[in-house]
Amino acid sequence: MERLNHKALRLGVPLSVHLDVTYRCNERCEHCYLEHDDLGEMTAPEIRSLLGQLEQSGVFFLTISGGEPLVRRDCFEILEFARSLGFNVKLKTNAILIKEQEARKLRSLGIEQVQISVYSDRSEVHDAITKVPGSLLRTVAAIRFLRGQGLKVVVANVLMKSNFQDSTGVRALAAELGAQFTLDPTITPMLDGGRSPLRFRIAAKEVKSIFRDPNLVGDVEAFCAPPPPVDDEMQEGFPCSAGHTACYISPYGDVYPCVQFPLPCGSVRKETFLNIWRNSSQLREVRSIRGKDLPTCSSCAHLGTCTRCPGLAFMEGNMRGPSSADCEKSFLRTGIFTAGMLARGANSHSVDAHSLVQIEGSQPQAIVAV
Repeated sequence: MERLNHKALRLGVPLSVHLDVTYRCNERCEHCYLEHDDLGEMTAPEIRSLLGQLEQSGVFFLTISGGEPLVRRDCFEILEFARSLGFNVKLKTNAILIKEQEARKLRSLGIEQVQISVYSDRSEVHDAITKVPGSLLRTVAAIRFLRGQGLKVVVANVLMKSNFQDSTGVRALAAELGAQFTLDPTITPMLDGGRSPLRFRIAAKEVKSIFRDPNLVGDVEAFCAPPPPVDDEMQEGFPCSAGHTACYISPYGDVYPCVQFPLPCGSVRKETFLNIWRNSSQLREVRSIRGKDLPTCSSCAHLGTCTRCPGLAFMEGNMRGPSSADCEKSFLRTGIFTAGMLARGANSHSVDAHSLVQIEGSQPQAIVAV
């Protein structure tokens, strides 16, 4: 995979695409970054045409998501067509519409992986987050159906204030079901920049506890160690794969570097995907940025180890700037202030033990927990 990614980067191939086929959803999760109205999503023929273009462009890994993709009555037709083109397909779903018949269909199509969000092993907590009574029971039943068909299932546990204490229970539930488990403490702003989901982010002391849990991070001493010295390779490195070997396409055909990087780069309803990928001025700008081109981060001791997201930095106002969330994550992991935090006036007294760092006098920003 490492060699494949390097080759894709060298050749300018969009190896991975995340395609949301709808923003509609049968749940109303309180932390969701999407609006769920249908503002004219692509039709099945449009999606088939797009998939053909993606195949010709060299895309191999295809994530089908939403919203809830299965609310589209033609979802299985889309999946079938995608598999006929040879894509390695991952499906992201809440699974409450999956029963035995649907599980068999997914198995027959050879779907590589099904990722399903489970917020708690307690119905009262999970259902309160999704706003759908009985949703946990239906989701767990679907996971059993999928595992019964031999499908690979990943249980994704997004952490927030209301379910932080339940991660151990969800991990145990995933093990009981024979599913993989992943923990995601990331709460993002709305795609339009709205900050409402951020009120659900977990507090700094809880982030610290995650970073010091060997069941989650492995070798805690190594994970929380001070960053290594910055070298030329770090200065010449790219922030992430967004816009380089991967991109996101919305249900309306709009192309972005990533689902967390809402920089419009073109529309497949107006031009071909390959033309956007090769010639978009926005994507060219994203690709031009290396570590040395980041005014603040290039001088930061964390440059080589920070998980800085250019999309979150963009939502804060500057894709070349620091991401407050990732600055704070690096600090909470190592105890060493980042250049971004110091530039905003951080000091040993500015960290509130009950919330993420808020620097006095800083401008309003879309700050995300981690």
